[in-house]
Amino acid sequence: MSRNCSIVLNAHVPWVRHPEVPHCLEEDWLHSAVLETHLPLLEMMFRLRSEEVPFRLTLNLSPTFLAMLQDRILRRRTLAYIDRTLRLCREEVERGDVTGFGELAKMYEDRFFRFRTLFVEEWQGDLVKAYADLRDSGHLEITASAATHGILPLLMRVPEAAQAQVRVGIRQYVQCFGRMPRGFWLPECAYAPALSQLLKQEGIDWTIVEEHGMTSAPNADPLFPYLPGAAKSGLRVFGRDQGSSSEIWSADEGFPGDGRYRNFMRDIGLEAPVEYLRDYLGESEQRQFTGLKYYRLERNEDDNLPYDMDLASRALEEHSLRFVSNRGAQLASLEAEGVEDPLVVCAFDMDLFGHWWFEGTEFLERVFRNTAQRGDFQFVNPGEFLSTHEKREWPEASPVSSSWSEGGYFESWTSPENTWALTELQSRAEMLARFVCLFDENRAEFDEDGTNHRQRCIQLMTRELLLAQSSDWGFLMRNEPSREYAEGRTREHLADFDRIWAVTTETSDDGVLEEIEKKNPIFPDLPWNLFEAYE
Repeated sequence: MSRNCSIVLNAHVPWVRHPEVPHCLEEDWLHSAVLETHLPLLEMMFRLRSEEVPFRLTLNLSPTFLAMLQDRILRRRTLAYIDRTLRLCREEVERGDVTGFGELAKMYEDRFFRFRTLFVEEWQGDLVKAYADLRDSGHLEITASAATHGILPLLMRVPEAAQAQVRVGIRQYVQCFGRMPRGFWLPECAYAPALSQLLKQEGIDWTIVEEHGMTSAPNADPLFPYLPGAAKSGLRVFGRDQGSSSEIWSADEGFPGDGRYRNFMRDIGLEAPVEYLRDYLGESEQRQFTGLKYYRLERNEDDNLPYDMDLASRALEEHSLRFVSNRGAQLASLEAEGVEDPLVVCAFDMDLFGHWWFEGTEFLERVFRNTAQRGDFQFVNPGEFLSTHEKREWPEASPVSSSWSEGGYFESWTSPENTWALTELQSRAEMLARFVCLFDENRAEFDEDGTNHRQRCIQLMTRELLLAQSSDWGFLMRNEPSREYAEGRTREHLADFDRIWAVTTETSDDGVLEEIEKKNPIFPDLPWNLFEAYE
């Protein structure tokens, strides 16, 4: 008998690349994720490995995020972002006598300089290789995911569209890590029954759904979500445990809401004079988060109280011990109820750790260390858990449509702000699926130039449609500050799709294809048959 826990983190950043401007606010989504989440997490994991502290972590690194990490221009810009932040740190240290936050500014400067050294000297800017190193040592399981984080249940209205998202995601994974993935992260944990067969057909062994997707299904096994289920397709399905995840994730009850932790919203990029920040903000002088925050969540009568690292450290010790104690008690209770080798799956968006919750990475480290000392349970990865129980028969599972988003289903992407986009995306997917089918049936009639031209058009239309399908745009369209950019990106990709469509049967494209190819150099050389007929 064993007691098991899995922590699964989803790392995703939408494809944003604007080399035509010196500084792009939306590109900083990537750079801040690298500096505030990924470098701290990698540093922590390599430290635990070197000290032989046992830990297991499961990560989804989305295909767009992987592509951005490997893009040379974006790597240089990430380093430039770190250097820009370090210059601001130095200025903050020097004016510490005025602000009273010199010590905190020095903490940030030392921290970010350490991460810069790791990024440049230890990993030569290649974080994909660093993650692969931890996977090869058995500490990480890395999953594949949909190409551009599309909401697969909504794309299944044209099954070929969901099929293309899955195939491109797996293809990107293989190109980065040199092997097939076992697990597949469903964007937003968004599941529909039809996805089970699709994932299994593409070689996937397991996935994760939100707890209510398993437990509210007809004839759901009472052991769900504490054991995986077997779908009729053969896909193994794990359920995300809502109770343990909410200890961290819940806005009202979660650990990150403790008043001793750092206040994310109080950032000098929003509060310092624009004149002072001009070198950091660039020509647009558009305010943004810098990562330099000096206040804690707890308030007094006048304003937020200054951030106190010692107080935060005490909160971390309390919360990490509570989390470990609660999981041990939870698993012991399940075992007492007759659940053989119970498993609790806790899944989160990765940017919670280090970015939104500054102390979150250290929380994970303390959880791993405390668990190793106590020995009440062990951390495992889902694939590892299945391999350990290879001959075991799992209860049948028929998860229902669900997600971990607002409302538990797909309301974030079917809202009135998104209706037009869903209609346009479905129309383009139907057009592309028909064109691919006709091309496949008639390609023997084309000469070599005609075949190559049509294949190139199909490849580019597929890429533009994938980029338009990103769930990020639909989510951001409901958010006033980001709506203009998100809607603009969606319309731009749809317009480029239409420009390609207009020259599919032409002998000359007047440079249209080359222009569109250069604009978004992601997923090069896609197979032409990703939208082949779905069976």
